[in-house]
Amino acid sequence: MKHEILIQGIADLDRAAGEFLEKTSGHSLIAFFAPMGAGKTTFTTAICRALGVGDAVCSPTFTIVNEYVTSTGESVYHFDFYRISKLQEAIDIGLDDYLYSGCLCLMEWPENVEELLPEETLRVNIRVNDDLSRTVYWED
Repeated sequence: MKHEILIQGIADLDRAAGEFLEKTSGHSLIAFFAPMGAGKTTFTTAICRALGVGDAVCSPTFTIVNEYVTSTGESVYHFDFYRISKLQEAIDIGLDDYLYSGCLCLMEWPENVEELLPEETLRVNIRVNDDLSRTVYWED
């Protein structure tokens, strides 16, 4: 089934994140494919806010992974694979342990580790539209 969520602007992020969480319920591995500047980190921040994460959410570009805790005490792992140049780097951080933890894993730049992602990973795209709105879309 094809899904699509239009994000009109920053003020629309919280609504879109809530809708995204409803529609992707049951998926714990979510990979965001989008060009630089499309809003992967911004959307991930809105998703974490919707989950009640109290910590500041920022891109883990240099650390590769950040762990957040939701209002219900569940862990959320936020990955940024932008700087990964060899699959071994992802393996060395224990990627499999995170992916098979059962916790929500939100991944930016997954194309750099795609060979390591389980088949059940939900592949989500973010498109920047001509009017600068964003469209988040996926198939499941």
